[in-house]
Amino acid sequence: MSEQDASDPAGAAAEEPDAGDGAVEPDEVIDADEEGDATGSGTAVDGEVEADEELVDRVAESDPESIARELAALRTRVDGLEEQLDAREEEVDELTEKLKRKQAEFQNYKKRMEKRREEEKQRATEDLVTRLLDVRDNLQRALEQDEDADIRGGVESTLRSFDDVLDQENVEVVEPDPGEEVDPHRHEVLVRVDSDQPEGAIAEVHRPGYEMAGKVIREAQVTVSDGSGE
Repeated sequence: MSEQDASDPAGAAAEEPDAGDGAVEPDEVIDADEEGDATGSGTAVDGEVEADEELVDRVAESDPESIARELAALRTRVDGLEEQLDAREEEVDELTEKLKRKQAEFQNYKKRMEKRREEEKQRATEDLVTRLLDVRDNLQRALEQDEDADIRGGVESTLRSFDDVLDQENVEVVEPDPGEEVDPHRHEVLVRVDSDQPEGAIAEVHRPGYEMAGKVIREAQVTVSDGSGE
């Protein structure tokens, strides 16, 4: 090496090829695909490259001990997040089990209520039958009298007792008068007959019906006038 080469750094630099010689600087290398891509995806890629470069610069500027401490802090944070996730999963499992128990308890409650309603219904029916037994006893005693005895009074008294029981149960007799219009919800038409009532009107009641708490439990059987005798 000559003295000029050792003492003149500029000369050494001059010997390196410049841009005019066709050499390409590293920063000037451009990918053909990236050059032709003018969409938003190119912006996203540039952003990722810049972030990677910043990370590389940060690592290069930091000392190993600082990086080690930061990695340890990140590991601690990840461990803490994993513990929180495990705790949340346990909480979800616990809530799921509680929900299943509540659903089972609700189903058992429904069964108990249905059983209780059935028992109450049976007790109500038992109470009604108990009161009707007295009525039957009265009818039985009337029949046990002598054949020549007048039992009409006893039967009438028993019928009044029976009607009293029906009144206590909120049962009303459905017994329409002749000439009334037919109510298909409360009357059952048996047959059309000759009658002096208007055509389609009730001629007579064959069997009374009954209504309990506003609900028809048995329709009254009636005959209907054909209008021939009107």
